[in-house]
Formats: sequence, C-alpha cells, structure tokens
Amino acid sequence: MATWNVDASHTSVGFSVKHMMVSKVKGSFAGVEGTLEGTPEDLTGASINFSIDTSTISTNSEDRDNHLRSADFFDAENFPTITFASTDIAKKGDDEYAITGDMTMRGVTKKVTFEAEYEGTGKNPWGVDVAAFEVEGKVSRKEFGLTWNQALEAGGVLVGDDIKISIDLQLNPAQ
Repeated sequence: MATWNVDASHTSVGFSVKHMMVSKVKGSFAGVEGTLEGTPEDLTGASINFSIDTSTISTNSEDRDNHLRSADFFDAENFPTITFASTDIAKKGDDEYAITGDMTMRGVTKKVTFEAEYEGTGKNPWGVDVAAFEVEGKVSRKEFGLTWNQALEAGGVLVGDDIKISIDLQLNPAQ
C-alpha cells in the first residue's frame, strides 16, 4: 500500500460559522499535516490520518484569533492539535466517498463523516506525482467542548453551533 503525504503548501483547511445568527465568519488553519495509506484513485480500504495545528487559526482579526486560541475555545496551549483518523471509507459514486473517522478536538473524540470528491492525479513541473481531493463536512462545536457563547440583546447568540469545514487537499507520494 502506498503512502501519500499532505502537501501543506497546496492544501487549505477552511471553516465557517454563523455570527450573530445572521452572518458568517470564515477562517482557516495553516498548520496541517497528514497521510493517506492507499490509492488516491480508489480510497476503498485506505487509511487517512490528519493533524491540524490549532495555533495557526486565522480569521483576519488578530483579537478574534487570539480569543479562539484561548481556553474559551480551542485552548491551543493545552490542546495544540485537532486530529482525524479514518475508521471507514464508503464509495458513494465514481469519484465520491463518505469518510468516517474519529475526530479529536480539545481532548474530546467524536465520530464524524466527511464527503470527499477525488479531483484527479497528475505530475507537477518537477515530475512529482500529485493527487487532489475536495472535502466537506460539518461538526457541532459544542460536542467537542467549545461551548463559549454570548447572548445577544435582541435574542439569539453570538456564535453558532454548526461549523462547516471545507478542505482543498493535495497529496504527494512519500519519499
């Protein structure tokens, strides 16, 4: 079985969450690494592991980013990573998969499922093989212990519960 590594410089991990019940705040994580043990063209039977550095969060607001790194949210000092390890990969269509696994955030592990679409393989200008996927999913932040919130004067809360996750993933074979 081949090992493929995440190409962090060509991978983006983004998220969005409702803000004040009406708009969305979007952000990203820069620190991502991981492996795929298997064949990108057919994920059936593959094993996928990821790690995201919580201190690399960015929402284009330094004050908000620092708050998200604090104990109110990710508590990056005590929980420096978000991890994911696949437990089941089901083929849903020609290039579509449901990837279920154990996600650990803030010391809490829950089963989550991501939808992934294989975008293809090719060679970069230096002759290195690349494989690409588009991955999407949704998690409840409260289920992972991220419960900080603030009531709004007009009703509702400042931060929504559902976090939408979007990953544009590029992999290279392990050397």
